[in-house]
Amino acid sequence: MRAPSGRPLHDHPGDDRTRDRVLADVLLLGPVTAGELAKRLDLTPTAVRRHLEFLTETGDIAPSETTGTGRRGRGRPARAYVVTPTGHGRLRSDDSDIAADALRFIARRAGDQAVEDFAHEHFSRIEARYAARVDAAGPDPTARAHALAQALAGDGFAASARPVGIDTPLEGVQLCQGHCPMHSVAAEFPQLCDAETDTFARLLGVHVQRLATLAGGEHVCTTFVPRLAGTPSTGAADTPKTSPTQTQFSTDNEERTPR
Repeated sequence: MRAPSGRPLHDHPGDDRTRDRVLADVLLLGPVTAGELAKRLDLTPTAVRRHLEFLTETGDIAPSETTGTGRRGRGRPARAYVVTPTGHGRLRSDDSDIAADALRFIARRAGDQAVEDFAHEHFSRIEARYAARVDAAGPDPTARAHALAQALAGDGFAASARPVGIDTPLEGVQLCQGHCPMHSVAAEFPQLCDAETDTFARLLGVHVQRLATLAGGEHVCTTFVPRLAGTPSTGAADTPKTSPTQTQFSTDNEERTPR
C-alpha cells in the first residue's frame, strides 16, 4: 500500500509506532510545530516532518490556520499542525453512537429540556468525581485550572492549561481539551457543552468563558479561566504576553543534532 505521494506507507520499521506518538502529541499540544515535536520526542526535525507529511496525506492532521509565534529562517512563521475531524474520527468510540441514539430517543419522548436535565446530571457526577482533586489545589483559580486539566487528561481528554494575557486585564489560564470522545454527539446536542462549561465554572469558582469547541468544528475545546483580582500573577518575566484567544508556541529549532 502506498501514500498519495506514491511512497510506501510503511517505509521504515517502527514507523507506525512513531507516527502514533506524533499523532498523540499533535492531539495534546496542537497547534504544534515540527521543531517542538522533535524536542519532545527526541527525534530530528527531518524525521518528524516525514511523519507529519504522512499524517497530512492520510488526512489525520492539517496545518493550522492559526499563526504561531514560532519562527523558521528569516521571519517565516513555522508551520503548526492540528488533528483534523478525520483524525478525531479514528479515535471515536462506538459508545458515542449509542449515546447519540439514546439522546435522540430522550428528545423525541420527553423534549429538549429532558436532554438538558440529563446533561446536567451527567456532569454533576463528573464534578463530584473531580471536586476533591481540584479542591486540593487551593483557592487560586489558576492552580485549580491546572488540577482540572490533569483530571481531564486522565480521562482521555488530552487536556492542558497554559497562562495567557500575562500582566494585562485579560490575564488568566487557557484550558484546552484536544480530544473529546463525545464531540460528535455534542455537535448535535450542544446542551452537553453548556453543562460542561457550567461544571468547570463551579469547580474553579469563577465565571469561565468557552471560546471554541470541537463540536463546533474547531481543532480544540478552549475555555478561558480569568485570574481573580488580588491573586499572584501566573507568569514569569520572560513569559510571552498573549490574549486568551492566542495559542503560545516555542521557537522551531531547525538545528537539532541527530542522535
